[in-house]
Amino acid sequence: MAGTDRLRQITDAVRSAGRAGVAELAALTGASEMTIRRDLEVLAEQGILERYRGGARSLLLRGEEPPFALRTQEGLDAKRRIAAEVAGLIADGESVVLDSGTTCLEVARVLEHRRLTVVPLSLHAVNALAGAAQLTLLVPGGRPRQGELALTGPLTQASLAALRFDTAVIGCCGLTAADGLTAYDLDDAAVKRAAIASSRRVIAVAEAAKLTRTALAFVTAASALDAVVTDETATDEETDRLAAAGVTVRKV
Repeated sequence: MAGTDRLRQITDAVRSAGRAGVAELAALTGASEMTIRRDLEVLAEQGILERYRGGARSLLLRGEEPPFALRTQEGLDAKRRIAAEVAGLIADGESVVLDSGTTCLEVARVLEHRRLTVVPLSLHAVNALAGAAQLTLLVPGGRPRQGELALTGPLTQASLAALRFDTAVIGCCGLTAADGLTAYDLDDAAVKRAAIASSRRVIAVAEAAKLTRTALAFVTAASALDAVVTDETATDEETDRLAAAGVTVRKV
C-alpha cells in the first residue's frame, strides 16, 4: 500500500473509532508496527491525531474535512484525469472561476498554458497560475482559510458578484442527486454559491467517493449543475441518478 493511501486509511480508522492501537492499525494496513508508529507521528504533526503510548486518538470531528496536505496526494491519478477532461470542456478565450480544493488545484495546473481569464478561489491555485504567460489572472479579495488557503468572506463574495463568468469549475465534499452539492465549511459553501450565481455554466468535479457523501452545508441542487466530471470507479447507480436530474456525467 502506498504511503499516502495508508495515511488516509489510518486517519479514517482512528476517526471512525475515536482511537486505535498500533497493533490494530498494523493488522488493518499490513504494515509493520514500526511503520505505523512513523505514520502516527506524521499525522500528529499535521494535527489529525494525538499520540498516546501504544496508539492514537483522533482530533478530527466526525464530518470534518481532512487537512489539505493529506488530501493533495490522495487519488492523484484520478484527479489529474478529471482535470484533463475539464480542460477539454473549456474553450480558449473563456472566463473561468476556479474553486478551491485539491481537484481544482489540478485543474489550475492543466490550464496554466491556456489563453483564458481565470479567477482562482484559493491561494494554492493563485500560486500555480502566477507565472502563466498567456493567461489573465484575476485575484479576488477575501480571507484565506488556514491550511486550505481558500478565499472566503464578504470580500470574496463581493468580488464574484461584480463579475460574470463563462464557466465555474466547482469542487465539493459531497454530491448526490437527493442532497445536491454540499461542503463541510459554511463560509466555503457561501463562496461556491456566489461563484455559481455569477456563471453561465457550472462544471462540478468530484472523485467517485464523493458521490456517496453528504456534507453539512448545502450549496446547490444537482439540477443546477450542467456537468459533473468524476472518475471511472463511480457506480452506474450513482451517475444514473445525477443524469436523471438533468446533469451530464463524464467518467474518466
